[in-house]
Amino acid sequence: MPRFEGKAAVITGGGSGIGLATVRRFLGEGASVVISGRRKERLEQAAAGMPQDRVLTFPADVSVRDECDALVQAAVDRFGRIDTLVNAAGMNLVGTVEQTSDDDWHKCVGADLSSVFYTSRAALPHLRATKGSIVNVGSVSSLGGGWSHAAYNAVKAAVANLTRSVACDEGKNGVRANTVCPGLTVTEMVDAIMADDALLERAWDRIPLRRAAQPDEVAAAIAYLASDEAAIVTGVTLPVDGGQTCTDGGPEWGK
Repeated sequence: MPRFEGKAAVITGGGSGIGLATVRRFLGEGASVVISGRRKERLEQAAAGMPQDRVLTFPADVSVRDECDALVQAAVDRFGRIDTLVNAAGMNLVGTVEQTSDDDWHKCVGADLSSVFYTSRAALPHLRATKGSIVNVGSVSSLGGGWSHAAYNAVKAAVANLTRSVACDEGKNGVRANTVCPGLTVTEMVDAIMADDALLERAWDRIPLRRAAQPDEVAAAIAYLASDEAAIVTGVTLPVDGGQTCTDGGPEWGK
């Protein structure tokens, strides 16, 4: 039996990458899905060929509160319920503290953190009604610092702790909240890295499985956390990173 038969999910950042892989996973397991993203054309292209009776595309800038409220209302109007909210929208930002402008800082906070806050707040009344769950897409940057990603590291760490706060506050209402933390994943966001052989070689030295994740592998973890199989799992920050965060940061001794 499909795990999400008769259920409805709202997935932000659903037009590409991990978000799109998650849309496909939920549809494949029987859910109705609202796909959100900034660009209408990309959403329509992503939805082409999907079962239109179970899909709604809704362009929105999820860094804006009113657009998040409208997104959630559209989902309820179309499908009558929300069982899962997946916050996969976001942006990467390269730069140290000194290199990061005020404008870039606010853009990163808006895209990666405020979006999670606004959509969660709007969806919570509906998730309480269905005893549903939130799955936020963090990053290995949620779990530790790194070079030249000061703003991104900060906001992704905040996403993980915001998720824990929701898990604490909403557990009594039957709502679960968890974070998945992808490492290097084959998406448009990391295309430049994937094309740089020297940089990839250094990356493999830090990743025990010696490869990047595929978006559908991250989507599988999201689907698990959203499913009834994870009914006792809440407040978890789950690395999906090929083992990157299990190392002590040292070299492979004896290599």
